[in-house]
Amino acid sequence: MHREIFDPGYYPWIELLMNGGGVVGAIFSSLLIWRYINKKKIVALGLELNSLNMKDFVFGLFLGGASMTLIFILLLLTGQLSLKVSLFAPDFSIYSLTFLILFIAVGFSEEIFFRGYIMKTMEDRHNSKWLLYVMSALIFSLFHGMNPNVSVFGLINIGLVGLLFSYMYDATKSLWMPIGYHITWNYFQGNVFGFPVSGTDPHGLYQITTESSAKLLTGGNFGPEGGLLATFFIIAGVFATNMYSKKRGSGSFESKY
Repeated sequence: MHREIFDPGYYPWIELLMNGGGVVGAIFSSLLIWRYINKKKIVALGLELNSLNMKDFVFGLFLGGASMTLIFILLLLTGQLSLKVSLFAPDFSIYSLTFLILFIAVGFSEEIFFRGYIMKTMEDRHNSKWLLYVMSALIFSLFHGMNPNVSVFGLINIGLVGLLFSYMYDATKSLWMPIGYHITWNYFQGNVFGFPVSGTDPHGLYQITTESSAKLLTGGNFGPEGGLLATFFIIAGVFATNMYSKKRGSGSFESKY
């Protein structure tokens, strides 16, 4: 189909500026509100830079990417997914770079607000821990409710991954692990393996087709987040985080500021 000359999807850098500008604006808005309305230090959100937090970040990057890679492999091996090109002929494009930048910004933006700002503000008001988890995950899920091709099961899984991110934040007292997981979960999903990301169009290294009869596993047009495999790996992420945090020697979610 012919694209209009000002269609931003035809110009990846314009698309990045349009989408990324709003995301960066959201980051600064959250930080400014936290600093000047909540009157707290920025690092108190869980953004302190130190070697331990960077290890958390790397673990999050690994866990998010590995989870989505295993979903891809399982669907491929069971015949629920097929490639339009060879696995050894990935299609690198400018989208590989622009969406990496975008998903890095999205990871920071959503974790700073949905985990950092919401949970820490509620904690400062002496809400119970379970309420911190539930409200953060619920608001996170509802935020995605207007996405294209949204499904009830997709929103449930987004709520579940919100709980996982909350647990990562709780277990490490840092945003760095959920930020890392969030970045690679999205990027590997859409820009490596070519799945829709929460219902939005992918620009992957691979073009794929999924079996229409296997929507319960693949998530259909919403992407893997709308399928049972994502549910399994989100739950597995809780156990992986628990094992990691025990080795890390972290305590419970308590403010140091």
